[in-house]
Amino acid sequence: MSTRVALFLAFAFIFYVSEGTKVTFTNRCPYTVWPATLTNGENVQQLSTTGFELANGASNSVDLPSPWSGRFWARTECSNGNGGFSCATGDCGSGQVGCNGKSGIPPATLVEITVTQNGAEGQHDFYDVSNVDGFNVRVSVTPQGGTGDCKTSSCPADINANCPAELQVKRNSDGEVIACKSACLAFNQDQYCCRGNYDKPDTCPPTNYSQFFSQNCPDAYSYAYDDKRGTFTCSPTTPQYDITFCP
Repeated sequence: MSTRVALFLAFAFIFYVSEGTKVTFTNRCPYTVWPATLTNGENVQQLSTTGFELANGASNSVDLPSPWSGRFWARTECSNGNGGFSCATGDCGSGQVGCNGKSGIPPATLVEITVTQNGAEGQHDFYDVSNVDGFNVRVSVTPQGGTGDCKTSSCPADINANCPAELQVKRNSDGEVIACKSACLAFNQDQYCCRGNYDKPDTCPPTNYSQFFSQNCPDAYSYAYDDKRGTFTCSPTTPQYDITFCP
């Protein structure tokens, strides 16, 4: 390889990294969380990290390729035991701090982001906070820079504190509520899961349970067909996102 080609590739790599999307995680919870990442699609390369520890007050960043689509969530009360690494909520079952392409076990509050192709004119990033799979940790996602709405999507309320008894997930040792199931997860019925005869927006309206989530966190997805209210867009000029746990 010639020196000129090598220099060109080096500058191309630097340009690519500088133009990538950076996601910065900050933990404002009074306890440690273990953020996890999952790239959508089977047999696709995951991000450079698929899970890490984040102490109270700490921050960490992850670079996304362009385009990219995936999700982030926080795991809580994690430890290493005889079966390896595991968490009380949001666990991905990998037995390690990294989820390595495995999805989190609900209930867990999700941040979902779809990054557009760099330089694609008229394209938008899409992002949301979702309680479709239930709730475990308060969270927000905010784009930095960009044009369009570019609003913060968040679920700042402690849903665990008000979770209906039939949706509660409790810690075995003391009975404290540590997560709140979705009605689909709790009851596994078509009208709550928007499937079968309820697989369209006009046949799967909000239920009392999804309304509970939307009343507590009006800027977050509450059930499968809540996209008109729950989806946010931004045309990134400086593509960066801040994800804050316990905003």
